[in-house]
Amino acid sequence: HVQLVESGGGSVQATGSLRLSCAASGKTNTPRCMGWFRQTPGKEREGVAVIDSAGRTSYADSVKGRFTISKDNAKFTLYLQMNSLKPDDTAMYYCAARWMWSDSCHRIQEDFGYWGQGTQVTVS
Repeated sequence: HVQLVESGGGSVQATGSLRLSCAASGKTNTPRCMGWFRQTPGKEREGVAVIDSAGRTSYADSVKGRFTISKDNAKFTLYLQMNSLKPDDTAMYYCAARWMWSDSCHRIQEDFGYWGQGTQVTVS
């Protein structure tokens, strides 16, 4: 079965950096879309960044210029490089994947069928 396992979260001071990783297993082909979402208590899950099978990316306005999503197809691994972190970036970060074909990938959680367990990022 499909598994997405995130790592790399932690606590960091404002202006610092973190790199999240998400290892996918259980499929032999690369996903059509992969993405990072985040959620804080009492708020809806927010789409942070997505990347499609061709490497095209989309970012939330709040992270543009600070976060970079990338992937290593050979390793079935997704990354999120987070620089210039702010306290508002504090959240549980989730990796998501979609193998079903779509014309494009969007930062909409309903578009993704597979989720990781989340990794906490705390910025102080």
